[in-house]
Amino acid sequence: MDDLRLYFFECGSLKTQVQFIKMNQGLGDPYEIPVPFFLITHPRGNVLYDGGNALEVAQDARGHWDAVVDAYDPVMTEDDFVVNQLQRMDVDPASVRYVIQSHLHLDHSGAIGHFPNAEYVVQRRELEYAYTPDWFQKPAYIRKDFDRDVRWLYLDGEHDDGYDLFGDGTIKMLFTPGHAPGHQSVLVDLPGEGPMMLTADACYTMDHYKEAALPGLIHSAADVANSTRKVRRIVEGHGATLVTGHDPEEWPKFKKAPDFYA
Repeated sequence: MDDLRLYFFECGSLKTQVQFIKMNQGLGDPYEIPVPFFLITHPRGNVLYDGGNALEVAQDARGHWDAVVDAYDPVMTEDDFVVNQLQRMDVDPASVRYVIQSHLHLDHSGAIGHFPNAEYVVQRRELEYAYTPDWFQKPAYIRKDFDRDVRWLYLDGEHDDGYDLFGDGTIKMLFTPGHAPGHQSVLVDLPGEGPMMLTADACYTMDHYKEAALPGLIHSAADVANSTRKVRRIVEGHGATLVTGHDPEEWPKFKKAPDFYA
């Protein structure tokens, strides 16, 4: 499938502290993490996996995120916004057929509502939870980002695990809850590169993958552990390349758009 390509993008970064990424570690130590999103070109339509931060973050971060910026300070310009980056590559927003949301936290939801022909693929429990989150997760959900008139394609957890987006085995959704109750990762099977596991926040960093740390923000520690083991089984079983969600040491090792994997 010559037209199947995977592009890596960065929507700026977040200046934070180690304990907010690796629970109970590096208290007060500064830590800067990338904010990725991905484009998959497919013969039957373009696919986005997440969208980074909303445009409003580049314009007035505190106005959009409020006190969240005290813990996660975004480094972002308007040029970093998902639509602007794609347009610089001559990718028309109207050409995007699907936007897959790993989950609906504020640094992943920037694409919602900006792709007029897209269906937005989300776990049903994640969207429901985003409207009524527990107090400890509430700051991570910015209602203005996801409360939009778009076409949602709902997946239902374990019942839809392994959902094959095009029915050809190239893009599969994997239910990986824990960091958020409706988190999903994506396995992309490229003809040349082979399988690539895009974990998003199921594995922030290699420390999470190796079970040396929990994420600094979680919905369920037990689900985090189960999902990490699931990711590892799939990575090892498929010989897949692991792509962590926010690892500042791993992220520079990958090619960035306009370069691609195929």
